[in-house]
Amino acid sequence: MKILAIDTATEACSAAVLHGESLLERYALAPRRHAELILPMVDALLAESGLKLTDLDALAFGRGPGAFTGVRIATGVIQGLAYGAGLPVLPVSTLAALAQGGAGRAGYVISAIDARMGEIYWCAYRTDDQGLAVPLTDETVSTPEKLDVPGEHVYFGTGTGWKSYRRELTELLGDKCTGYDGEAYPRAGNILKLAVRDYRERRAVPAEQALPVYLRNRVTG
Repeated sequence: MKILAIDTATEACSAAVLHGESLLERYALAPRRHAELILPMVDALLAESGLKLTDLDALAFGRGPGAFTGVRIATGVIQGLAYGAGLPVLPVSTLAALAQGGAGRAGYVISAIDARMGEIYWCAYRTDDQGLAVPLTDETVSTPEKLDVPGEHVYFGTGTGWKSYRRELTELLGDKCTGYDGEAYPRAGNILKLAVRDYRERRAVPAEQALPVYLRNRVTG
């Protein structure tokens, strides 16, 4: 299986390519430089893996939620590449990608991205027997105090929402929080892991159906 993934939904910018068992990734924490960096990352990965765009089986991208401009960049780039190469697209939640990054640290994860305006994008996940993140709740935008997770599970927190609102979230969850990583960002490599599952489950869509998810209409950058 050969899939290329990109993500520009947060301050981080990344691209990754899966070729058989080999996964290559480029990653940079580079606010406001996504449009400048993402296509050179893609070109470098294809050259390193010895692939052409038309050799791929599918493309994947972080479809949000996240910063409006960043999500829009990823959507536009992936649609352009998909149209040009005639490839299907796998839209992957940026919150799920965050959870996938934390899946090795806990069986249950709460992803939270700082949404500005006093709110967070968040979703709770469990890790399945294949080590992949599976949502337990809907993706939501709310104030930190309104986070509501199911059951009596003990969760690990991941994402910038935990850095910005660590006091509110840890007080709310109490003993249901084992710790958090407020410096974590979605990464294309984790998007790829979820995209492989989605590809096998025939969830790929045509380029014109590869749409962003914002969760709210107010622009946050």
